[in-house]
Amino acid sequence: MGSRARKTGERTHPRIERVGDLWRIRSLEAARQVLRARHATTQAGFTAEYIPQGVLKHHPILMSDGPLHDEQRSKVGRFFAPKVVHERHGDHIARAAARYVDSLTGEVAFDDVALFYSVEVTSEIVGLTESPVQARSGRLVQFFRQPPLDMTRRDLGRSRRQWMQAAWRGLVPVARFYFSDVRPAIRRRRRQPMGDVISHLLAEGYTDVDILVECVTYGTAGMVTTREFITMAAWHLLTTPDLMGRYLAAERHERHAILNEIIRLEPVVGHLYRRTREDIVVTDGDREFTIPTGHLVDVCVRQVNTDPEAVGESPEAVCPARELPAGVDASVMTFGDGAHRCPGQPLAIFETDELLTRLLARQPRLVREPGIAWDDLIEGYVLRGLRLIV
Repeated sequence: MGSRARKTGERTHPRIERVGDLWRIRSLEAARQVLRARHATTQAGFTAEYIPQGVLKHHPILMSDGPLHDEQRSKVGRFFAPKVVHERHGDHIARAAARYVDSLTGEVAFDDVALFYSVEVTSEIVGLTESPVQARSGRLVQFFRQPPLDMTRRDLGRSRRQWMQAAWRGLVPVARFYFSDVRPAIRRRRRQPMGDVISHLLAEGYTDVDILVECVTYGTAGMVTTREFITMAAWHLLTTPDLMGRYLAAERHERHAILNEIIRLEPVVGHLYRRTREDIVVTDGDREFTIPTGHLVDVCVRQVNTDPEAVGESPEAVCPARELPAGVDASVMTFGDGAHRCPGQPLAIFETDELLTRLLARQPRLVREPGIAWDDLIEGYVLRGLRLIV
């Protein structure tokens, strides 16, 4: 069983490629060096270079770098730590999974179920709990209705008209999200602080606008991308009877290993971008490359995750017992590495497992496989149309 999410035109070689001032990295060894080059690179993905500096009191955690980012990350990361996810939120996640699965009957659009569930779970941790889940989910999805963009081109390859469209399609959903979801959550937590991210941000002196930007980040980079992985994992398991049988018979640690292997093969975010702020040297085997200051580096996650020199034989097969080099995560580079490594991995794997174990125990029948599209903003796949009879 190979990868389902293959983007047309994406190359698998060479392992390190230079095109002008753009470097494409497809080697795990070199990718780790780039992402761990602290203070020598800055975030260049997710349109980070187009967010004005100085407008916000606190620069968004996804976009910041250096000591500021380290401090933000150490404080917020604790909300997504494995122990916190299991002990503090495990019961809520289990109840939510049971409620969603128990309500299913007849033919269902599973990617919608995955959306509502993932938004509810992460909203509880963030503190976005003052509005109906389905309405909130719809507002979050609106953020992705943007004109095309190309992260490797100056001005993102957009025309003036497309930039106007992007502004309109961005500002209107953000305003709706603020007034319907974020502001009510802030007001309640000013009166009654809770143990969630918004309460923490208020204690740190974040303004309403600062908190809005962080909530957009968690909503898009956390909730909506988890929807895609839940859908992808269900698709793999439902179409591979042996793997599904193994998954249902396994203990939790082995089920998590299977899910980590699926997301290694099918990373939701396919590219991570960095801008060099000084010359950096990377190696791949016995070859050495110097990436000059000011160049853009594209870490090609799908190719890095299937680097045969790192992950071994059958790199495009699901092998949960796969041996990996020391220090390499089970998902390889899916959640990034270094200072900007995504802290949401434990939550994503835990919540996916809670939902899928309950769903598959009901022996759903696959009616229609999903179609695959691609989103330029997150450089990731979009799965729609996975239909089941429960």
